[in-house]
Amino acid sequence: MVVIVLEWLIELYVIVLVLRAVLSWFPISSSSPLRPVETALVKVTEPVLAPVRKVIPPIRAGGGGIDLSMIVVILLLLVVARIL
Repeated sequence: MVVIVLEWLIELYVIVLVLRAVLSWFPISSSSPLRPVETALVKVTEPVLAPVRKVIPPIRAGGGGIDLSMIVVILLLLVVARIL
């Protein structure tokens, strides 16, 4: 029973990470109704992503960067869920 709950929580967190990634592709103004959603997603995901970002910094590409921390965390969570 505990394993099923843990797997479900991992899947839910992966969905939250994907939602944050998708929202990051669109500019969200401070007056947008999506701003509270974005803020909540950042508060939930940043404590996990920030330490990974320290170990694996964003890759410089042109004028911006590619943040691999999201991919690394999702892959690690999927591996943990598979092991459970």
